[in-house]
Order: sequence, then C-alpha cells, then structure tokens
Amino acid sequence: MITLPGGARVLLASQPVDFRKGAHALAALAAEVLSADPFSGVVLVFRAERADRIKIVLWDGSGLVLISKQLESGAFRWPPIVDGAVRLTPVEFAALFDGIDWTRVQSTKRIPTPSVPA
Repeated sequence: MITLPGGARVLLASQPVDFRKGAHALAALAAEVLSADPFSGVVLVFRAERADRIKIVLWDGSGLVLISKQLESGAFRWPPIVDGAVRLTPVEFAALFDGIDWTRVQSTKRIPTPSVPA
C-alpha cells in the first residue's frame, strides 16, 4: 500500500503507454502530453494496454521513483481512453492501487461537528 499526503496531486493518464518505458521516459511523456511538471511532487499514474498493470512515477525530492503493479486477476478501473489526464484524490488513488473501483469512492468534504443537546 502506498500512502500519500492529503494534499497530494494525483494525475491519471487516460491513454495507455508502452510499458517498456522507464521513469525518465514516463516523466518526459507527462511533461509533453499531460503538461505536468514531473518534478513538482505530482504523482503520475500510467496504464498498460491491458488494464491489469500500472506504473506510478513521482519525484521524492532526491530522484524519480518508479512503482509498478500487476493485478493477479481482474483489471484496474480506468476512465474512457481520451487525450489528457484525470485528477484523483489520494483516497481515490488508494482505491485504484488496491484494485478497487475508485469511481465509487466518496470523500467527505467536511467533518460534521457534533451538536450538544440543549
């Protein structure tokens, strides 16, 4: 499990990529196609043609980190294939990484304040 800070920006590339690409090639692709600065701390998520594999690229302050995951069965839930990227919350990313349908994850916008009976 990968834990991201609450304010982390996560960009999901909707087009499949060549999975022979390494961290630097994927970072260059993100800069070119997604208009994202791969060295800004953004978490970049890419998929293979078969949706059972993902690669994640992020800058940790000292270098590019490349994480790869392949599901044993099933496929990662992915948005329709179009140009551009989809922005995910850290909670949606965690669901995607675990192989859960991230589109069904709902985040609470605010924490309810308990009321005291009068």
